Amino acid sequence: MTLPRHAAGMTPTQDFEIFLAAAPGQEALLAAEVRGKGFKQPKAVPGGVVLKGGWPEVWRANLWLRGAGRVLARLDSFHVLHLAQLDGRARQVPWASVLRPDVPFRVEASCSKSRIYHSDAAAQRIETAIRETLGAPQSDAAEVVVRVRIDHDLCTISIDTSGEALHRRGYKLAVNPAPMRETMASLFLQQCGYTGQEPLLDPMCGSGTFVIEAAEIAARLNPGRARPFAFEHLASFDAAAWQQMRGVASSRPPAARCYGLDRDAGAVEMSRANAARAGVSDHVAFRQGAISDLAPPVGPPGLVIVNPPYGTRLGERQKLVPLYRALGHVLASRFAGWRVGLVAAEPALAQATALPFLPPGAPVPHGGLRVTLYQTGPLG
Repeated sequence: MTLPRHAAGMTPTQDFEIFLAAAPGQEALLAAEVRGKGFKQPKAVPGGVVLKGGWPEVWRANLWLRGAGRVLARLDSFHVLHLAQLDGRARQVPWASVLRPDVPFRVEASCSKSRIYHSDAAAQRIETAIRETLGAPQSDAAEVVVRVRIDHDLCTISIDTSGEALHRRGYKLAVNPAPMRETMASLFLQQCGYTGQEPLLDPMCGSGTFVIEAAEIAARLNPGRARPFAFEHLASFDAAAWQQMRGVASSRPPAARCYGLDRDAGAVEMSRANAARAGVSDHVAFRQGAISDLAPPVGPPGLVIVNPPYGTRLGERQKLVPLYRALGHVLASRFAGWRVGLVAAEPALAQATALPFLPPGAPVPHGGLRVTLYQTGPLG
């Protein structure tokens, strides 16, 4: 049997396409991170980044990358016009090189602007092809997920190698309402130019996401060090090679500490517990306090990054103006030399701080809203 060109690329000795998911608006930031971590020729595309590599690159991407939401290994790509054709092509995919016959799988499909428009029917055809050619059992609760996307009659079949979304680092058991995902927070930190060489302060730290991500960056801790991945259940998995990769320690003593403040005592305790689980308690400090209590820590200036309340309705937004105004006044009067990064859903709220923001970047979807990172240079 002759395998399709893309499917043949899944053999152990050949590179294949790897897709790294990112929030719309953060693709270029993720591409920069991927490039900085030594992956070859990453290219930003709508919804993420593509690169070429083999299974070691898949494992490294899951282990190393802070901004990727998922890592998909692309098995095959072909044009398809009807379900019978999909069934035939699905049976040519080299499933045995990736899936194990003793491990359950499930298929998730989506269809857009294609002659095949019924996603459940498409998923069923792929499931049947895998069961009948490989013998693996289908289960709605399976950790191994085959993702099928049919867009403009082009069918792309991928294996989700991550399992749980990568923002689930394995330490944040306690969260506050509408928490920011770690992957998004890490890319906002990157956008602010944070490299771990300067102090960082979040004056509304919530469950500690920005502070803990920054501390991990400063300590060079791999974000995926404490969690399992779906690729560990694939036929392509090499347990010995993975343990060797995972065991390489790149941590270092941080050059600076990271600080969090929150007016809510429960949030402070939550942040401390999350930091302890992440193993960065020695590198961070959290305390309870209001914006009026805010003061820079002793030492050189660094980065203030904050994700204040947004206000989902007009009346709520108007009530938040004094909070943003007070935040801006405190930062402008007490934080000379510090840079500021502020995440806001409304330009008017960011402007209420009266801080000298640079032109903002692209908005990013978050919690049903679109938020933007506003940045300053060093404050005068």
